Amino acid sequence: MRHHDEVHLATRPEHAAAVRRALRPEVTGRLSQAAYETLAIVAYQQPVSRAGIEQVRGVNCESVLSNLELRDLVREVGRGTGPGQPKLYGTTMRFLHVTGLESLDHLP
Repeated sequence: MRHHDEVHLATRPEHAAAVRRALRPEVTGRLSQAAYETLAIVAYQQPVSRAGIEQVRGVNCESVLSNLELRDLVREVGRGTGPGQPKLYGTTMRFLHVTGLESLDHLP
C-alpha cells in the first residue's frame, strides 16, 4: 500500500489478528458514528484543522480527534498559518489499511 511518500508492508492474512493484538492491545471496539464522520472529513479535506472539522460537523470534536489519534487513524501533518498556528490533521497509513484502500486516490 502507498500513502503519499510512505510504503507499508503487510502481514499474511492468517496472522493478521495476532499481529493486530500485539501492536495495538489498548485499542478495541468499533468506531462511533461521530468518529466515522470526523474521519471522513479529515480524509477528504486534509490537511484540515480541528476548527475546520467542527465547522462541518457543527459540534466539538476534540475527544473524537484524540480517539482517532490514539487509534493511529489520523495524525498531525502540519501547522496552520492562522492565529495560534492550529494543528492540521491528515490520515495515516493505518487508515488506508483499515479502509482497504491502496491510496487516497481511491477514495470514492
